[in-house]
Amino acid sequence: MSRKIVCFGEVLWDVLPTKKIAGGAPMNVSIRLQSLGIETKMISKIGNDLLGKELLDIIVEKRVSKALIQVDESLSTGEVLVELDQKGSATYDIVYPSAWDKIELTQENSNEVKEADALVFGSLACRDEVSKNTLLELLKVAKYKIFDVNIRPPFYTVPFIKEMMILSDFVKLNEDELLEVAQALGSKSDAIETNILYLSKLTNTNKICVTKGENGAILYIENQLYSHEGFKVKVVDTIGAGDSFLAALLSKVLYCNDYKNALKYACAVGALVASNNGANPELKENDILKLINQ
Repeated sequence: MSRKIVCFGEVLWDVLPTKKIAGGAPMNVSIRLQSLGIETKMISKIGNDLLGKELLDIIVEKRVSKALIQVDESLSTGEVLVELDQKGSATYDIVYPSAWDKIELTQENSNEVKEADALVFGSLACRDEVSKNTLLELLKVAKYKIFDVNIRPPFYTVPFIKEMMILSDFVKLNEDELLEVAQALGSKSDAIETNILYLSKLTNTNKICVTKGENGAILYIENQLYSHEGFKVKVVDTIGAGDSFLAALLSKVLYCNDYKNALKYACAVGALVASNNGANPELKENDILKLINQ
């Protein structure tokens, strides 16, 4: 069976004081999906500059199709400027406008979304009206819509998050995002399970996943709650771990209904990414299975 997924949104560089790291949640998800055997295409836009060419080289190296990545002649490739204080705490400047803020609707990307099994997108790509309107049009033709909430202040509003949840078939949040969104929309609880059910009823979304960092994740799907406590690993950095978790989960739940083992598999992939440097380390299937079966 041919399996195809399209990811939409930002591709960018996290620029730290001593190095730069390729990223953007949709790109990380697309790279991991491709590594797990799912044909993946990325809809985004880069600048006509060296940073954009370097990003394309990485995307090609990871075997993700670059066919739907547009080039902007006036705006630069996206950057997130990361500053660290004396205690190591980071502050982020997600440079605006960047090329990925101006993703245009084309017949080609519309056709690809229409033919794909699913469209994955996040909230950050909607901070500009151009990319937001393109996404809204693509959602009209997508068979299955996956919303990775991925809140990045100040580029969101809770009413907009609710609107996108209503439009989606599957929603992924982390536990902080869940608490903020649920309580802003009227929940009086701080319990994860209660807030999942609250948002599910409020937005008519019956597939919600909430990640809890090193403590695993909870999946609500087909009126059942599944949980996994996570895997204990020596953490090197957590960059991209949640993105790989989502990709691994989708690689299972979209194509089978063994949701308990799908969640376990996703937790293992996320843990292995956190035990390596960077967002997109190479993972061997044997290492994933070894961690699951330890």
